[in-house]
Amino acid sequence: LYRQEKLFARLGVEIGRATMSNWAIKAAEACMPLLNLIHDEILAGKLINIDETTLQVLAEPGRAPTSTSYMWLFRRGDPQRPALLYQYHPTRAGDVARTFLGDYQGIVQTDGFSGYDFLDRQAGVRHAGCWAHVRRKFMEVVRAQGKNRTSGSADQALAYIQQLYGLEKEARAQKLRPEAIRAMRVEKARPILDTFHQWLLKRSSQTPPKGLLGKAISYALNQWDRLLVYLEYPIVTPDNNMAENGIRPFVLGRKNWLFAGTPKGAEASALLYSLIETAKANGCEPYSYLRHIFEHLPSAA
Repeated sequence: LYRQEKLFARLGVEIGRATMSNWAIKAAEACMPLLNLIHDEILAGKLINIDETTLQVLAEPGRAPTSTSYMWLFRRGDPQRPALLYQYHPTRAGDVARTFLGDYQGIVQTDGFSGYDFLDRQAGVRHAGCWAHVRRKFMEVVRAQGKNRTSGSADQALAYIQQLYGLEKEARAQKLRPEAIRAMRVEKARPILDTFHQWLLKRSSQTPPKGLLGKAISYALNQWDRLLVYLEYPIVTPDNNMAENGIRPFVLGRKNWLFAGTPKGAEASALLYSLIETAKANGCEPYSYLRHIFEHLPSAA
């Protein structure tokens, strides 16, 4: 009898989970027109930030439960009109970003993942890189050297990057207007970058390419043209942190719920995250916003 009670209790939990999952899927399906509007809003902006993170989907047709899928994030980078859209895909292929962007004309900022290389060749697109990722490569060198290390090449590289971020901090403190930001970057950041580039070229010929330092230098040089794009456009920051910050709530949530049961469940999560994070980015209380949506959506034309 005790075993039966435990079985029924567990069955009740599973039924409850399935019911809640179905509710979330139905709610997401009803909100699909809003997702389409967010998509259009992002493509109407001058800057799009893109990032992706892993996701496990258990019941994905034709794939093992342990297969790695992805949640993609596309964020409108305009400070005054932010919008975030999450998309579930079973792949990390660049075709995901290519399909989303279509014939978009503007700036796209990403990390150095090779799936974004097509952006360098896409007409009407300026592909901006991410200085935060360059910095992380050199930080890996510092961490690998341990506590009793002495200052070396990685520290020199980090010092150059710190100068660039120092200029950005100063611009924010002074609340510079866009044209003043651009002028500051040309006048002050460009000479730092030119010196840093020469340093990287020299060190690349003196450093084993397969070591951590060699890999960090190669990464910076391979990304160099993308890393300079921010100089021209005040709307662009030196890094892709807006996208990384946007995808962080999903990463934190994943630590709790671990996986999605089905592709439909993953798609529902993507849509609901899109609504909630877009509301938060625009200063709205997300749960009040969702209540407003669910109260008025049935009567919407």
